[in-house]
Amino acid sequence: MTMHHAADDLLAAAAALAWRDEAAGLRTYGKLAHVAEACRWVITDLEPQVAIRAKRIFPRISATQVGSYTFVDGDETRSELEWFIERYPLVVTPADRALLAEGRIRFEQIRSEIDRVLTTGWQPSGRPAMLRPNKALRPNQARAVEVARRTGRLLIADDVGMGKTLAAIAAAMDERFLPMAICCEAHVAEQWQKEFIGEFTTLSSHVIQSTKPYPLPSVDCYVFRYSNQWGWVDIAATGMFKTAIFDEVQNLRHGRGTQKGEAASVFANHAAMRIGLSATPVYGYGGEIFNILDIIDPGILGARDEFIREWCKYADDKKLIIENPQALGAHLRDLNIMVREVGGGPPPNRIVVDVPYDDEAAAADEQLARTLALKVMSGSFTERGQAARELDMMARHTTGVAKARHVAAYVKILLDAKTPIILGGWHRDVYDIWLKELADYNPMLYTGSETALQKSAAKRAFMQGETDCIIMSLRSGAGLDGLQHRCATVVHGELDWSREVHKQLAGRLRPHARTDPITEIFIVADGGSDPVIASVQGLKASQARGIIDPKAAGLEQVHTDESRIKALAKMYLEKGK
Repeated sequence: MTMHHAADDLLAAAAALAWRDEAAGLRTYGKLAHVAEACRWVITDLEPQVAIRAKRIFPRISATQVGSYTFVDGDETRSELEWFIERYPLVVTPADRALLAEGRIRFEQIRSEIDRVLTTGWQPSGRPAMLRPNKALRPNQARAVEVARRTGRLLIADDVGMGKTLAAIAAAMDERFLPMAICCEAHVAEQWQKEFIGEFTTLSSHVIQSTKPYPLPSVDCYVFRYSNQWGWVDIAATGMFKTAIFDEVQNLRHGRGTQKGEAASVFANHAAMRIGLSATPVYGYGGEIFNILDIIDPGILGARDEFIREWCKYADDKKLIIENPQALGAHLRDLNIMVREVGGGPPPNRIVVDVPYDDEAAAADEQLARTLALKVMSGSFTERGQAARELDMMARHTTGVAKARHVAAYVKILLDAKTPIILGGWHRDVYDIWLKELADYNPMLYTGSETALQKSAAKRAFMQGETDCIIMSLRSGAGLDGLQHRCATVVHGELDWSREVHKQLAGRLRPHARTDPITEIFIVADGGSDPVIASVQGLKASQARGIIDPKAAGLEQVHTDESRIKALAKMYLEKGK
């Protein structure tokens, strides 16, 4: 059956099921209309007693809202509204009734098909034609392909090492979805072209070389860096790219308010299929998932204020804290917007090493930190904001410097035992101390300051055994592959506010795809920002794990009434007493 005939049949079935007011002769409680140009449904003139009921059924509606009620259009919305007007009939035109029925039929049909795909015994009917003959898709990859093609949008949140990259490429191996635009971090653009597209497929590819547009070769895959993607939004707006793939999609967690997010939104809005990839899409608080999914599928979780009312227990301009992360995670699966496969492998061996906080090394910054802390707690609005940012940066920098030599001393023990390690940090001054203290071991840098060529050289030296120590920025290694063949130990020499950042670093060792456990060593100072960060990580981890793994047991729910910066400020002020 052709797509055209299938669409005709769908419309015919919808029309047959659509109700007709004149035949029903039912009492009505208000009006419902589809506003096509705004992609919204609007309920008006709703009787008060039914409005109260509607607010209970649809949490996105504000409890204080009166008059009209707006819903972002979508098949799930149409299905819910059709159910609602069966219980509380509203005046609806025959055309709009048909739209409701059409959306509900499509919603149920796709859900039924996807439920079948996600069952344990499902087997794909074939293999992508553009996959190399000696390559095959794993079951989780084949499932992701089917879900993405049926829905046109998907977040693949499989664990690190489970093959998200190939799943996304394979989903687009169809004339309907080519050419594709792949947006990734700068240091893995060449890896996408050579190790993924070239190694696994017969697709042609080109890595975009600059922000300024230039005549492009005719290929199947265009690989963009997030740093140059914004220069190509006018090209993307023409609909040239039929698929938009966003690697390490946590890069979009701040939404359209950033240049990166706005550019991604243009690419997504003009693509037939949009796919996000990340084992750790939530780095901080759970509301980041809204920003990401609202780019991949605008309106899937409603408007921002609707999402806040329905899911959040706290919200401000910067963070949204989810009331029930597990429920939201389950909801995302019900919407078929997210799939996740958790790998096997032994659990990691996690070790926390407490080291002293070197007051002498930190002394230069302490007085300034206390001054900033006072402004955070009692300054004007503008002073508080600026001081908070400066205190955050200074406290982590000071703590990193204060424990750097102790970190190096611990690392020496591992290197003397011929143990290859990844050493994770954040600040250049800390790297300099490590480089000096570990000079006899020839450490290599793979941080945000190195060029792509320098990073490739560092990786090559580590893989070839020229060094047993590669120093990586906590946020620069996402997407990097291959280190698992040489290394099983990662040392977290500095702490990030997000537990998921550390998870990404450990993920470079592919813990779920190996038979031997990896070892994660967290070196924590007994002063400075480390104790506060460790506490905040608990709350953020519970948000991230609840959303990504809603069925996981033993999630510790941590709550704090103080913001991370006020907690830091309080610590410095108490220290100065």
